[in-house]
Amino acid sequence: MTGQAKRFHYSASAELLWRNLGATYEARQEIKAFLLGSRSQTSTGRITEQGLQPVRFGDRARAEQAAHFDYDRHLATFSANTPDSPIGPGAQDRLSVFIQLGALLAAAPERYPPGTRITLTTVGARSADRWSFTVEGTETLNLPAGPTPALKLQRLPRADKDRDQQADLWLGTGLGYLPVRIRITQANGDFADLALSGHETP
Repeated sequence: MTGQAKRFHYSASAELLWRNLGATYEARQEIKAFLLGSRSQTSTGRITEQGLQPVRFGDRARAEQAAHFDYDRHLATFSANTPDSPIGPGAQDRLSVFIQLGALLAAAPERYPPGTRITLTTVGARSADRWSFTVEGTETLNLPAGPTPALKLQRLPRADKDRDQQADLWLGTGLGYLPVRIRITQANGDFADLALSGHETP
């Protein structure tokens, strides 16, 4: 991983762990950077016929904040005591959304030609928003793991929202459409760029 924070460029180690447990799943992403410390995100939930159904999302830097999915009331609630957010079928969190997009493409890639837009309610640790990704097309990335064919999706910041972030996602077409590169860019230019250096089965 490489990134920029407050004009400071840095390199870090990052790991994404994905476990399909049959009826349930666990996902964890942890980033460790010298001087900047560590940050981890976790997502747990159920695996349904429609894909992932998160139950809890956690985001930890110095302390953890969490979101809980209440499907009976169609709400996401937050440990930060921010207002509840409405959610509907297919809602994801800021970690599971990248796995869910890969699952949608892997199941039926012919349904998502370039130019297709996929919109999902995406829940963070303090609020929820509608994220729209556009399928850009395939390319071969020169990653630390070597040349990797991938399908790119892009989420552009919303013009009507201050401090929104851009997300660029590449799904490995030869790796079950799992993420092989994720780049998150903030409105102030700060970014985090995660690129696959290796993979193994847990």
